[in-house]
Amino acid sequence: MPTIDPKVCIGHVHLKVADLERALAFYCGVLGFALTQRYGSEAAFISAGGYHHHIGLNTWESRGGSAPPPGTTGLYHLAILYPKRAALADALRRLQQAGVPLEGASDHGVSEALYLRDPDNNGVELYWDRPIEKWPHGPDGTLAMFTHPLDLDALLNESH
Repeated sequence: MPTIDPKVCIGHVHLKVADLERALAFYCGVLGFALTQRYGSEAAFISAGGYHHHIGLNTWESRGGSAPPPGTTGLYHLAILYPKRAALADALRRLQQAGVPLEGASDHGVSEALYLRDPDNNGVELYWDRPIEKWPHGPDGTLAMFTHPLDLDALLNESH
């Protein structure tokens, strides 16, 4: 079978949350997304840059609920791609100011990533991609991603 069109991308993610206000405080208040539309206390749509929505948040099946227990299927994490390293540094500063702990921070060769949990215990990855010409490759030319610790101090020293 032929492969998918190379310009296909993930358009948005829709999350079930227990508390819409708490989710909005995190995604808009901490991360800086903008509210684009709201349906009362049941759902909200948020985005960056005026897009209709990158993330949907709803309580339709989850108001007051709890996260799935470990060992079950479901979302591992959603990944939010930042356009440049300085924007990821800004995200790290926002997290630190809000007291949001990181679960991890990694240099993958192709990208640098911060890992955390949202208030509903959903995994969240914040990352930026290095330019494709800087991606690591093995001797046979195949992509050679890796996982090394990310130097958070160096990231914080990144200027806009």
